[in-house]
Amino acid sequence: MTSTPPPSNHFSLPPVPSLPSPSALRPRGSIGSTFSFNPSQIMDSYYDANTSAFTQRIPMALDPNRSILASSPARASPQPKRKSKQSPNKTSTKPVGGGRQPHPLANDTTDVFQDSEDDADDEYDSYEWGMVDRMRLWRHDALMQHLYETAAFWGDKILSWTNDPNDAFWLAQTYFMTHQYARAHRLLTRPFPLAPPNKSPTNSAPPLSNANTTTASNSGGAGPNGSSTQLFSPTPLDKGKSRESINPLAMPSRLPVGAAGLVDVPETLLDQTSRLVDMSLACRYLAAQCMVRSGKWTEAMELIGEANPFRGSAKSGPAVANMDGGIKIEASMCYLRGLLMLKLNRADQAKTCFMEALALDVKCADAFSQLVNAEMLSPDEEWEFIQGLSYQTQTPDDAEFVQLIYTSRLRKDKHQVEHALTRSRLVDDYGLGDNPDVLFSFADALYTDFRWAECYAVTARIMGLTALHVPTIPLHIACMYHLNHLHSKLFLMAHEMVDREPENALSWYAVGVWYLCNGKWGQARSYLSKTTLMDPRFAPAWAAFGHTFAMEAEHDHAVTAYSTCARIFVGSHLPLLFIGMEQIMLSNFRLADEALHAAAALCENDPLLCNERGVMAFNHGDYEKAADFFQEAIDRAQVTQSSQQTWAITYMNLGTCFRKLRKLDEAVKVYHKVLEYDSRHSIALGFLGMVYHMLNDLDKAIVKYHEALSIDPINNNILELLNTALETSTARSAQTLRYEELAKVLHTKWHREDPQYRARVVAAWAAQGMTVSPTGQLVPMTGRGRQGQGQHGEADAMQE
Repeated sequence: MTSTPPPSNHFSLPPVPSLPSPSALRPRGSIGSTFSFNPSQIMDSYYDANTSAFTQRIPMALDPNRSILASSPARASPQPKRKSKQSPNKTSTKPVGGGRQPHPLANDTTDVFQDSEDDADDEYDSYEWGMVDRMRLWRHDALMQHLYETAAFWGDKILSWTNDPNDAFWLAQTYFMTHQYARAHRLLTRPFPLAPPNKSPTNSAPPLSNANTTTASNSGGAGPNGSSTQLFSPTPLDKGKSRESINPLAMPSRLPVGAAGLVDVPETLLDQTSRLVDMSLACRYLAAQCMVRSGKWTEAMELIGEANPFRGSAKSGPAVANMDGGIKIEASMCYLRGLLMLKLNRADQAKTCFMEALALDVKCADAFSQLVNAEMLSPDEEWEFIQGLSYQTQTPDDAEFVQLIYTSRLRKDKHQVEHALTRSRLVDDYGLGDNPDVLFSFADALYTDFRWAECYAVTARIMGLTALHVPTIPLHIACMYHLNHLHSKLFLMAHEMVDREPENALSWYAVGVWYLCNGKWGQARSYLSKTTLMDPRFAPAWAAFGHTFAMEAEHDHAVTAYSTCARIFVGSHLPLLFIGMEQIMLSNFRLADEALHAAAALCENDPLLCNERGVMAFNHGDYEKAADFFQEAIDRAQVTQSSQQTWAITYMNLGTCFRKLRKLDEAVKVYHKVLEYDSRHSIALGFLGMVYHMLNDLDKAIVKYHEALSIDPINNNILELLNTALETSTARSAQTLRYEELAKVLHTKWHREDPQYRARVVAAWAAQGMTVSPTGQLVPMTGRGRQGQGQHGEADAMQE
């Protein structure tokens, strides 16, 4: 599948308002700046901060098209390789004996506050490690080994010595990983000097005293090997990485931060200090993440703005590729903005933010998952948007694969051929036949076609590969719900999930569905309610929660639950379908029509939806249209792998339409089909008796009425029909008996061979349309034999 160019207009974005800021008189680089009123003010603050002495040297820290780390899987370090700058006037100064290359993680200060290209070219091939270098290695290694306390312990010491913003960022990251969100936020919003840290002397460190120094054990300052023992190793030049060797005695004085954080900074220092959130997008993003995890959603929104401040600038847009090949920090901030919109119950704006994040960077899979898993877009909108992303521009080498893997996750209601080709290419060309996401695409396609048994086989394979694949578990549970023989496995799975992950909403959802399978509506409602409290945006739980009310005929409560599900899953037709079904039960046909038409606009291939639309056509008296809908539902349901008893009600509806249309023979066939699925279906037996009654086959009608009453003995309608059939049958029996007795008497007299009598008998039967054969049998009269006969022949014959 080839990459398609992006459409001219992916989505409509609201204009950025221009509201005045009360802090407009303050320099944007000041620690007292606020960004709570307008996203454009954030943009201005980024540009204003670039005028400072510190950030002017590292302008890439405010570039929205960069990622946080310039990482590459081909290198062990997140820092790009340095090229030595050789010239005729410069020679390499490699230390003899003691020099060695720095570890790629030990002196990594180009992560957030990127160095300029001049600094990159001034690096030399050799480097003598210092204590800060080694401790940075310890910090990074502890982070990789999940020793967060160790990383925080050494990172705190590094920051105290260097006062470097990069070290502050990594320490804040460590605090964030250990859930110390307030501590990380305070570090990111505390004042830092705008000037770069002081350089160490180029020759040797001065003698250290007290706890901060170590002296040589012999005179002259010689160490055990004859060299002076220093806390930080000197470097040849005061450039590049040499700034990492810092003399503790030459450090600038610390800023007077008091209990209130930024309040105690003297006025004279305000123009010389700034917060990390004002100097780096990565720091601002991390600070907003801390606020989100602390539940301060409004404050986080104020920090990153309600709209993308870079929108419309020369450095922003889907056509602008990432500078370092990573994920754009701008896209990540748009994704975080979308999460905050969801927290603030602004789903439409959240959808816009997620779409913007994915459009800015197609590698932002979190935004894609939010759009697809929550079905925020209709199937057509979803397909058009995903196929129109700028894959070729943003990922020129991997555009085809990214487009294929995203396409495989889209809904399978439409574009079945394209989906089949996508799955085939992912398996054959990319070797992902056993990948959980690709297997989920197969399972989703099978579930859409109601092939639940095969879908369960695929989801079981996924569950064997990974203990918890979030998109697969609701599908896995649904298959076990539809297949009756798997209810026991659902019971075991629910217990296992609760024991293993009691804090996961999916665990309690499985328990609620198991109670739903067994008809225990109260217990199911309790666990499903717990699921919705743990994850308010888990739409399958809301749908199942509504089912528990519908099963107990609490239709108003069911409509409320389904409406909540429809608000969460705006692109799904199922909540609207369920609302329409409940409105039919409440006889609100106008509201039912609206809900069913809205569901049909999203997906018209659902057999259950066809059945409900047929019911509404039947209620409106359009029996031909209703019969067409029911027949369409039956045709689409032929591929289902559940019990055919599920669709018995649709067959019965079709038979009722045929009965209304006086197609009685077809109605008999359809009702017999229902009885093949359920031989004790009392309503089908009663309707079949009605058809026989209409066909004047009273004996069969009475039999069917009795069979229906043996199953449902208090059905008053069938009792009335049975009484009517018995009365009619009795009257017909009496008349039949009267004719039989008369025929017997006449037959006896016929054998007297009295010509006069025979003539009178023939005349009497001729009045009734009958004639007497030579053998004395009564046969119907044909032709004109009935003309001219008297009307009182029967009475005369009976008198005789």
